[in-house]
Amino acid sequence: MTDISIPKEVRPHEYRVALAPSGVHALTRAGHRVFVEHDAGLGSGFDDEAYRQVGATIVYSHEEAWVRGQMVLKVARPTNEEFALLSENQIVLGFMHLAAGRREKIHILKENGACVIGWETVQQEDGFLPVLRGISTIAGRMMPQIVGRFMQNDHGGRGVALSGCPTVPPAEIVILGAGTFGSEAAMALAGVHASVYVLDIDNRKLERLNQRLAGRGVTMAATDYNLRKVVRFADAIIGAVYVPGERAPILLTRELLRTMRPRSLFVDASIDQGGCAETSRPTTHGNPTYVEEGIIHYCVPNITSVVGRTTTHSLTHATLPYLLAIANEGLEKATRRYPELARGINICRGEIIHEGLKHALGEEVSS
Repeated sequence: MTDISIPKEVRPHEYRVALAPSGVHALTRAGHRVFVEHDAGLGSGFDDEAYRQVGATIVYSHEEAWVRGQMVLKVARPTNEEFALLSENQIVLGFMHLAAGRREKIHILKENGACVIGWETVQQEDGFLPVLRGISTIAGRMMPQIVGRFMQNDHGGRGVALSGCPTVPPAEIVILGAGTFGSEAAMALAGVHASVYVLDIDNRKLERLNQRLAGRGVTMAATDYNLRKVVRFADAIIGAVYVPGERAPILLTRELLRTMRPRSLFVDASIDQGGCAETSRPTTHGNPTYVEEGIIHYCVPNITSVVGRTTTHSLTHATLPYLLAIANEGLEKATRRYPELARGINICRGEIIHEGLKHALGEEVSS
């Protein structure tokens, strides 16, 4: 029997919870004890009674929710104070994005010896990211509503309608990256008749997306020449670059941003990994944008937190097989069953495990 904790998310405008009642039911049926913090699921539409009915115990202290479980299930990256509550016999799982976090977190985790698994770095041999994919799909499909909103005049934008009209061309949207997020954003934006241009360095990704778009968008090699060309006419640029475990590369320099149309929009979906523009800094759903170099920047790391119910269900479906394996068999056997889970271990027993994280942190953490 394994004790599993689900604390309430504490970051502003965070409505997701690590596991829906359906996932808790699967764990309790397997003989495990699940402790859910009071009101942890409210943002996703699950009250305490929904968790009680599937066998969970409700706890009323945030600290207790962290210390009761041998496994601690999170969505967003924990705060320093939360990480400090962990001990070496605990495993914490969630979207950690440690490469872009403050270095104090790394030192806290090295000292307390806890095992940290980042869902965003759980990666299969062929590069597939089984947990991140669902979140990226949802976020990508939200792009029409986000881009459309912040191109409006009342949000400081240029006043360009995504779809245009019979006598006026649609908005020109450039997407940097043809991974899951970029591809889903392209399909969603093409679906509302925006003009879509997608750049990537991976020809295979471009080929797959080109087939899906079926003539409704343009795919291009991400050369410096092409990037400089599309930046000049874009009404909105979406940064969708991701390297597992590492900081996002800077693709948009301040110099390039100055060549964009005034009051155009830049959405940095890579901000949870540090951002792909020189001018990017994290924002929140409460204050999502700022203007720099005359360009509106939208840099919200937890884009899907405002569709909490959909995201929580998706996260539950993606993570439950891994959670059951760890709870039933222990981490070592679970990683043999699911090798991609081993690739998701960022830090364990005081050591940095993930190669991408090692590369991102460099000598700052070596001792």
